[in-house]
Amino acid sequence: MGQSFSNTSADPKNKNWASSVEEFFKDFKMESQMLSSEIINLIKSNMEKGDVKRTANVISDAMKKIENATINIAVTGESGSGKSSFINALRGVGHEETDAAACGVVETTMERKSYTHPKIPNVKLWDLPGIGTTKFQPQEYLKKMNFNEYDFFIIICATRFKENDSKLATVIKKMKKNFYLVRSRVDSDIYNQKRAKPKTFRKEKTLQMIREDCLDNLRAIDVYDAPVFLISSFELSEYDFPKLESTLLEELPAYKRHIFMQCLPCVTDAAIERRKDCLRQKIWLEALKCGALATIPVMGYISDHDIQKLEENLTFYRSYFGVDDASLEHIAKDLHLSVEELKTNLKSPYLLSVEKDDGLLGDKLLKILEKFCAISGGFLATGLYFRKTFYLQNHFLDAVVDDAKFLLQRAVIKEQD
Repeated sequence: MGQSFSNTSADPKNKNWASSVEEFFKDFKMESQMLSSEIINLIKSNMEKGDVKRTANVISDAMKKIENATINIAVTGESGSGKSSFINALRGVGHEETDAAACGVVETTMERKSYTHPKIPNVKLWDLPGIGTTKFQPQEYLKKMNFNEYDFFIIICATRFKENDSKLATVIKKMKKNFYLVRSRVDSDIYNQKRAKPKTFRKEKTLQMIREDCLDNLRAIDVYDAPVFLISSFELSEYDFPKLESTLLEELPAYKRHIFMQCLPCVTDAAIERRKDCLRQKIWLEALKCGALATIPVMGYISDHDIQKLEENLTFYRSYFGVDDASLEHIAKDLHLSVEELKTNLKSPYLLSVEKDDGLLGDKLLKILEKFCAISGGFLATGLYFRKTFYLQNHFLDAVVDDAKFLLQRAVIKEQD
């Protein structure tokens, strides 16, 4: 049996529950945390006082801010530096798709151009003309490009950073915005070096040479202590792209991490786990807000309303991790399988289906709930008790994540063949 926290501030249970909030959030890496330390402390403070209403209000306000967050990313560099490929990669858009940023086109416009993420309209990437293609000084250039609109700047080059990049970075830093230096097309450099020196080629040595060359180049134009990320927009799981993702997430305000994380491609197990951590926090916060630590018997009744809510959650999880039916059709086509063949190795498409031996769907879900709590303890390890549906949401999330990792592994194997 669980217990709801008391409205009396002196009740010692309130302090225990408040401590459980801290215990839950401390396990998440900075790059995955959705709430700032100030908001977490505010939730704890209200729980210690036994203020249920205020606790719920703080969570509601925080979640609303998270869901309504916007991200505007400025991408700048000379024509031919790989800006368009980078923008398309972040948006998950192929170069031949109708709304793709045009690649290999000589820059003729002095105007910025925006590209909205196809699935997350709150995320926009802005293609800015390279400062070298304009007649503006850095400060004037930034004003012309609506400097204050952007959360951060990506400065891209395909060979060497130039003095204009240095001037731009210096002005951005003075204006207290973050910038990140990206050296693109590293895959081409690796390929060319391997072809030129097949006997002595070493991939890591070549990457180190490129990195040192970039740093020497930057020091020559008076840019110090600025990390350079070596990337390929066609091989996102390789080189420094995962490190760039983590850095961007860590340095964003906490409430903006969730929306930005949704637009990042799930090209590594770490990226999938990061998304999972984000949803675990959402589930947990919803549990506090809606259930307010209510008593839950493990055995009981799952209503039609509960089932409808679980269906909505499962649909969202599958879309969030790219294992929804539409995505599976594309993946099956790439793997030269039928959708039915692909689904035989997956769990999430069948979580809410009922076989003859299952009886009613509600009965099946109760059996899943019993098993989930017996194996993992659900949230019991935190000292908090929630409604049945929140335990089931975590079971569904685990299944979807397993499917996403399986499909990622299949994609990696296919690329290696």
